[in-house]
Amino acid sequence: MMKSKGLILTAALALLAGGAQAQDKVLQSYSFVEAQGGVQLTSTNAPMDKLITPTAAISFGHYFTPVVGARLHVNAWEAKSGFKDLDQYYKWKYVTPDLDLMLNLSNLFCGKQTHALNLILLGGVGLNYAWDNDELRDMNLHASRVPLAWGIKDGESKGRLSHNLRAGLRLETNPAKKLGLSLEVNANSLSDRFNSKTNDADDWQFTAMLGLSFRFGHKYKGPRFITKTIEVIDTILVDEPEVIKVKEKKPVEKMEQTKMEKAIFFNIRESDADKASGIDAAIKEAADLMKTSEDAKITVTGYADKGTGTAAINKKYAKQRAESVAKKLTGDHGIDAARITVDSKGDTVQPYPADNDKNRCVIVAGEGTFKVKSFEEVEVEKTVTKKVQKTQTRQVEVKEEVKD
Repeated sequence: MMKSKGLILTAALALLAGGAQAQDKVLQSYSFVEAQGGVQLTSTNAPMDKLITPTAAISFGHYFTPVVGARLHVNAWEAKSGFKDLDQYYKWKYVTPDLDLMLNLSNLFCGKQTHALNLILLGGVGLNYAWDNDELRDMNLHASRVPLAWGIKDGESKGRLSHNLRAGLRLETNPAKKLGLSLEVNANSLSDRFNSKTNDADDWQFTAMLGLSFRFGHKYKGPRFITKTIEVIDTILVDEPEVIKVKEKKPVEKMEQTKMEKAIFFNIRESDADKASGIDAAIKEAADLMKTSEDAKITVTGYADKGTGTAAINKKYAKQRAESVAKKLTGDHGIDAARITVDSKGDTVQPYPADNDKNRCVIVAGEGTFKVKSFEEVEVEKTVTKKVQKTQTRQVEVKEEVKD
């Protein structure tokens, strides 16, 4: 089973390869020899089924182009005629050599390529020689019945030579194959005496034959190409610089008079600034103000809540709280103590009358001229790269088939 599949696949590939080859090149010329066999009918006023006899032929030919060919064709065997009223018939021998011209109509009208079947028109001229007409002589007919009879005369066997004009059609298999089959029908016009009867017109002989041919000397013509240079336009994307205007925020420094005030909150009975809430933010803002402004002054004021303790105790805590914050400014940030004013209000002033606990605080307040950084929107030019579609022309060599 596998072997048969392999054979089928091989055959299919061979057919495909053959088809591709047929497209690449065209059969131009070849020679052939052919043997044919079939039947013939010579026209006369007698039943046709009584007149059919065998015939055979051999031919040698050559196709000069995919359309035009010629052959030397020799057809021979025997012909038959007779008399319907007498129900008598006679046969004789003949041979017809002909020179025929052949036109491949398939290639002429369907393109000069390889066809599986080819219809061929043929026509030719030649001679016909007939002999051995003894059967007619043996019928002992009166001379008036067959005034054109030929055959035995004066004791000698006489033959008959006449012209032959031929026209016919052939159906022939693929000429690219070495072996081919054909079916041919043709009509031959001969002189009036071919069938020994008088009808004041040429006699007709019709043949139908099957043939087996052997083809050789195949010559092919492949496609011709010329090389041409053409221009091809390509579309490409390239990077190109472009200057655009954009809006940017530019940092600007200027001197401003400003004030700051930050509150630092302490737990009850505590005065250590490191344990206070908000100490870092207040100390940093005050230190930044002092460092950026030469004329800035800082006031550090301590407070105590009135709801707990006594006035004396509250005064002490308020003072300790203020001093602790001022110490961080001088110790941690290096601020000159001369620029810091330390004050204490005890519980005599309540900065947050609505919230007693918040009054345990230190308020750092400052004022001065210092540099302020801000941003303003400006329009600037900026170089950017963008993709631009452009065309470029290049020359390319191409091959072009030359049509005949």
